[in-house]
Amino acid sequence: MQPGVWRLTSTIASVDPEQYKRTALENWQTIASGWERRRAEIEKTTRPVTEWMVRTLDPQPGDTVLELAAGPGDTGFAAAALLGEDGRLISSDFSSAMVEVARRRAAELELRNVEHRQLDAEDIPLEDDSVDGVLCRFGYMLMPDPEAAVAETRRVLRPGGRLALAVWSTGRRNPWVTIAGRILVELGHAPPPEPDAPGPFVLGEDGRLQDLLEGGSFVDVHIEEVPLLMRYDDVDDFIAASRETSGMLARIWADVSDAEREAIATRLAEDFAPFVIEGGYELPGVAVGASAS
Repeated sequence: MQPGVWRLTSTIASVDPEQYKRTALENWQTIASGWERRRAEIEKTTRPVTEWMVRTLDPQPGDTVLELAAGPGDTGFAAAALLGEDGRLISSDFSSAMVEVARRRAAELELRNVEHRQLDAEDIPLEDDSVDGVLCRFGYMLMPDPEAAVAETRRVLRPGGRLALAVWSTGRRNPWVTIAGRILVELGHAPPPEPDAPGPFVLGEDGRLQDLLEGGSFVDVHIEEVPLLMRYDDVDDFIAASRETSGMLARIWADVSDAEREAIATRLAEDFAPFVIEGGYELPGVAVGASAS
């Protein structure tokens, strides 16, 4: 079982950023418990991305590293293990509920060099030149103003500091998200996605991530694809995972009738057929990692 559809389409495009943030915050507050329950599965699936980011950032003992949009916190915690007693990880998220999820996980790991903070990546409450590295896994793509977030990231980084981030590639290369999204649109349960609205693939097109970072005064930009595999026991497993990790799908599933649920499940089984393996399904995904200084 693996994480489900994090954001299938934009239901709040064409509204002001503050309204977007309020709706997004409500969503993350609601599904934080599901992410906590499925934390181990999510981390197993996304481990190639975590390992790429930490390896690329190359944190050193004594460094201060900020993680933005940390969610359950595992990417930052992998870096914290390299910082030593004199180093510090600032694990942060927009959602206070997610911050508490990360706090509990850090306690389980007995990490002593982690500070937990709720903060908005577009307005980071840290001094200029105050951190040595920044991590952000699957965060910038969901922000209403990623340019502001990247500018803030650049501001808090010390000279010579590095950023390591990841976003999803295009929808075409991530059928684990797009199949369900397309089905919900076709069945009339969700609106078509807005091309430039915050969402999984908004930074996945060639050149967009490079332009974003260079526009934010970053240099030495390196971009690399990281392939992933999403495994599910069956369609019910996919739906259960998605309902716990996607507020949108949870709301749709709660609102539709039993017959409509059956129709969704039938369509998923049909469209997942090319990805059948022994014991379930294996759907490909591609993330895009980027580092810069």
